[in-house]
Amino acid sequence: MAEWANWSGSVKARPALVAKPKTEDEMARIVREASTVRVTGAGHSFMPLCETDGALLQLSELEGAIEFNADKSRVWAPAGWSLAKLTEALWAEGVSLINQGDVNPQSLAGAIGTGTHGTGAQLGSLSTAARAFRMMLADGSIVTCSADENRDLYEAQRLALGMVGIATRIEIDVLPAYHLEEKLESHPLDWVAENWDEMAANNRHVEFFVFPYGKRVVLKRLNPVPGEGPLEQKNDMDESAFRMVCDVCSVAPFLTSLLQPAIVPPGVRQRRVGPAYQIFPSDRTVRFEEMEYEIPRDAGWAALREVIAWIKKRNLPVTFPFEFRTTAADDIWLSPFNKGPCVSISMHQYAKMKWRALFVEAEQIFRAHGGRPHWAKRHTLTRRDVDALYPQAQIFRDVRAAHDPNGKFLNTHLAPLFGPEPA
Repeated sequence: MAEWANWSGSVKARPALVAKPKTEDEMARIVREASTVRVTGAGHSFMPLCETDGALLQLSELEGAIEFNADKSRVWAPAGWSLAKLTEALWAEGVSLINQGDVNPQSLAGAIGTGTHGTGAQLGSLSTAARAFRMMLADGSIVTCSADENRDLYEAQRLALGMVGIATRIEIDVLPAYHLEEKLESHPLDWVAENWDEMAANNRHVEFFVFPYGKRVVLKRLNPVPGEGPLEQKNDMDESAFRMVCDVCSVAPFLTSLLQPAIVPPGVRQRRVGPAYQIFPSDRTVRFEEMEYEIPRDAGWAALREVIAWIKKRNLPVTFPFEFRTTAADDIWLSPFNKGPCVSISMHQYAKMKWRALFVEAEQIFRAHGGRPHWAKRHTLTRRDVDALYPQAQIFRDVRAAHDPNGKFLNTHLAPLFGPEPA
């Protein structure tokens, strides 16, 4: 048996087979013969979505190329390509993704299948850009689905956590290539709160990072601008000092509240301009564990202030900042954004420090404010929770069961949530 671990190291598995098929025929043979199958990309899911003792597939070497429609508004792309590989290839063809998150190792299928998103009040998750899928089903057969063909399968596959089938190619919306100006500034949290609605309305992308014991936040704004030549500075922030603080706090957690206020100094002003595909992502080298909740937009600030107050009151050693972003509403069955526009609050903890009990308690605060979790980040939802939060969950289950009646694409984490009702 091979060994596999996710990016943070918290999820481990011993699959009977790890395979990198190069053709659909090769993949079909594996799928037909395996009792259970999961697919992994970069392992950036913090939940055990890829965990399996069966076959674990990696599609980065699956044959394929990008193919555009006539006006280059849509492109068929290999589902197993990383966002890094895909966006560089798209840029060479004069187009860009509509939006991205702040890292890019994930596969296209993994990003779409989990509802990965960036920030922008008028911009949905990456799942909203998917227009069609070429998929392999549990019997190894290939089907195509879209809003006009196999509609129920398409609606389920838009955010399916890999439970309906394996996407080999995905058709997505794209835009003409654009450059972005990134501005980083430090501000008091109260100032950001007072100006947030205006900034969210007047910037294509806006977000901020706030340490629970910090006095200032790092505010990040991105807007389209003309290009200014090659991008020289590849990362938005230098992580070296932050890594030192994390390592100190992992040994002496009580120092967290004392060291954090110095991490974000006053007067931070930083600007860079570059191709969108290079500005969106940053190289995050300090390993962490993460939970993220999508909160109704009107309740987002109250949830953030409550969770920070809870940390301070208990003097809890939360070493990482919270990340606060906006995302538009959508109509996808299992999307946490399908009830209206949200703010996303990401809570992180250094991978070397205890995180599980912290997240369980913080989750209660986020849930009390109407939040629903990002499916790939830490949560404790039960089947009953899923049904309460997602009125279309049973419709999804029915479509999943129709296409994979034996649960080949389920695992021990997903089966209790989306498999047959326990007897």
